[in-house]
Amino acid sequence: MLCILSLSGWSQDALAKNKPQKIKRSTTPKKAVHKKTVHEEEYTRFSDWSAAAAFIDEMHDKHGFDATELRKQLNRAHFLENVVQLINPPPPTKLKNWTVYRQRFIEPVRIKAGIAFWDKYESQLASAESEYGVPAEIIVGIIGVETLYGRMAGKIRVMDALTTLAFAYPKTANRDARMAYFKSELEQTLLYARENNIDPFSLLGSYAGAIGWPQFMPGSIRRFAVDYDGDGQIDLRNSPSDAIGSVASFLSQHGWNKNAPLISPITEISSDDARWQPMLGKSLEAEYSVDAFRLAGVVASDAQDKFLYGLVDLQDGERPTLYWLGSENFFAITKYNRSFFYAMSVIELGSAVKTQRSK
Repeated sequence: MLCILSLSGWSQDALAKNKPQKIKRSTTPKKAVHKKTVHEEEYTRFSDWSAAAAFIDEMHDKHGFDATELRKQLNRAHFLENVVQLINPPPPTKLKNWTVYRQRFIEPVRIKAGIAFWDKYESQLASAESEYGVPAEIIVGIIGVETLYGRMAGKIRVMDALTTLAFAYPKTANRDARMAYFKSELEQTLLYARENNIDPFSLLGSYAGAIGWPQFMPGSIRRFAVDYDGDGQIDLRNSPSDAIGSVASFLSQHGWNKNAPLISPITEISSDDARWQPMLGKSLEAEYSVDAFRLAGVVASDAQDKFLYGLVDLQDGERPTLYWLGSENFFAITKYNRSFFYAMSVIELGSAVKTQRSK
């Protein structure tokens, strides 16, 4: 799973209930050109880099890895320029647009695939919902948004991606923190591979190193993933059952409350934004009562007094921003990906699949 978007990358729409001349070609034969695969992009002796050498020493001291063997491992990794380009944040002047974002996920192909996935794994989804309290439609929504039910799980070698980002992250304001994060995930990859007796270079995933149907980062696999098909191993690449159980496990361990709602549309908001602006975007937590929102001029008619909420702003290009109250369950989804767009697309996709499936 990816946790790369900033808190400012949020926005959203309403839920279903609120639907809102000829060219002469040369005859000279061309030489055959070998296209580089993503794995062959650029060989780099990473172990010659001081930061990588320090990492090797750390892995030896901390986890008992053989330094010589680990040096050989890192020297198998390739520097991936496309990964560096993809990890760069979008231009800050670009308007956030929920409508455009939403159209990528709440669309016929993904809904149809979601219905087929739910039909095939109905018993596993029901079991996960019973055990962890996470509704089937939320699990279906996450796996659909992440990989279109396994169709887009990524083909980049995780070791290449993480080694590139751990030691050659692009120059950004938060470069040091991001390099530390990806170095940690490289560490987790090596530990995961050792624990499961697999070649770490066999792991394929996204450009940021996320693996399998639910796109868990290696550290999240080790902390939150579960063996849900009972075969004695956790395999998020080949076992949809493990993916289902692991998504539910992750959300459960990040505050999911089976008795809490998800979101409540705001029916009234004060034009004096100084009253409620301080409540917006301060953290990924539900921390305000319904009364606190009322005092700030924010009313959501179906919000329940016994739960806490957070204010969700859903920017929509040139259209007016949409506002919702999100419960602790909404914010549990943002722990999977730190984006309001993401959480709302998960909710809406899951809801659309559930509705269409019941017809």
